[in-house]
Amino acid sequence: MEIEVTASGPDTISADLVAASAGPQALELGASERALSDADPVAIVYRAGPPLAVVALEPDVEGLRTAAARAVRACRGGGTVAWVLDQSLALSAQDHVRGLAEGAVIGGYDGRRWRSGGQPPRVQRFAICGCSEDLAPVVRRAALIARWTNTARELVDAPPNVISPQGLAKRVAAFAGLDVQVVDPDEAGLGALCAVGAGSPARPLLLVLRHEPPGAPPAPRLALVGKAVTFDTGGYFLKPQTDIVRQKADMAGGAAVAAALGAIAELGLPLSVTGVVPACENMLSGSAMRPTDVVKTAAGLTVEVTNPDAEGRLILADALWYARRDGATHLVDLATLTGALRAGMGDLYAGVFASDESWRDAVVAAGNASGDLAWPWPLHPRYRPLIDSNVADLRNTAGKSFGFPIVAATFLQQFAGHQPWAHVDMLGPALLDEDRGDAFGRGATGYGVRMLIELAARLTAPSST
Repeated sequence: MEIEVTASGPDTISADLVAASAGPQALELGASERALSDADPVAIVYRAGPPLAVVALEPDVEGLRTAAARAVRACRGGGTVAWVLDQSLALSAQDHVRGLAEGAVIGGYDGRRWRSGGQPPRVQRFAICGCSEDLAPVVRRAALIARWTNTARELVDAPPNVISPQGLAKRVAAFAGLDVQVVDPDEAGLGALCAVGAGSPARPLLLVLRHEPPGAPPAPRLALVGKAVTFDTGGYFLKPQTDIVRQKADMAGGAAVAAALGAIAELGLPLSVTGVVPACENMLSGSAMRPTDVVKTAAGLTVEVTNPDAEGRLILADALWYARRDGATHLVDLATLTGALRAGMGDLYAGVFASDESWRDAVVAAGNASGDLAWPWPLHPRYRPLIDSNVADLRNTAGKSFGFPIVAATFLQQFAGHQPWAHVDMLGPALLDEDRGDAFGRGATGYGVRMLIELAARLTAPSST
């Protein structure tokens, strides 16, 4: 979708639909007071010229994202939408157009690419009218970020017979501007990743994506680690039917990392960033790992597998070790890790855990500023004994009926080293079972892409390190 800004009014745009917020601007364009009250959330006014979409919105950036997405979806025949800027909103011009541009691109996403007969018509152009053309760079950046967010959504929404570990590698290898390496986990000594993937005929692999621009400083070196279990049956702890149907989304962390690297490269951020994505399937077969197996991780620590359905932390353990060995000074991992986090926080917020509170707060702040909402969660040394094993160095679950997200984060902490590290448990917002009333609708959201781009951009500031 092309996003543009123009100081002109909508009459100069060959629009198929004109859109405005439910307020004075809509009245000037010919809407009645009744149309404003009927905008729940959109009312269509038929008049001379293109129809007018009157869109209810909350007066903040998220409200603008949602309103723009709704306007795009209301233009069912595709073509051009002209949004008329409402100067009465108490927002900076930059925030105003950023929200509209992101929302338009996000709203233009359609996950129905697997239907026969082709996709329905799409909006090709979204023009923001009554806006200084000096804001064009802000709009271009916002549209770029939203486009890469949609790339992550496409990867997560794709069926698992298409986005297998090898399918994911093939797709990511085509991302422009990145050096992409496919690592054989057996040759690299990634024992935990090999163990999780052993039950599937699809071989596990480790994707390493690098953005190393000329002139980037030696530090910080940011590493982003994303869980990519492209389908998770739960193994010998087989998931129930109601849960297993969602498991193509268990690679949403890996999709977010890959898409964020693509965006960071396209933006040309002057920062060394590495993406490390362990990819596998956790399947049930005669070669699958069993409860009570002991796995040797790449870090040398041994892990008793007390729950084969707690596989994400195992592959992340190897990936964190790889990122540390690669020279990362700052680490963030993203994973659809625990259903308990979703049970506690719903489908809106991810939880963030960290070994360093200032780094945790930086990740949370980047998420909230970008629209990927996040909330800080605690870690405490007293959780560590819960993962002691009688036969190995660690066990991958505590065997208790409480504290699941914190126990998982505590496990990962054992492999994160002493540099700043944060763990983002994002199962709730990664895949929406229903429309929660914002720009995304049902399905994948690309959660984490905007957070990671914002975090990387903030690390380029002189005072960030």
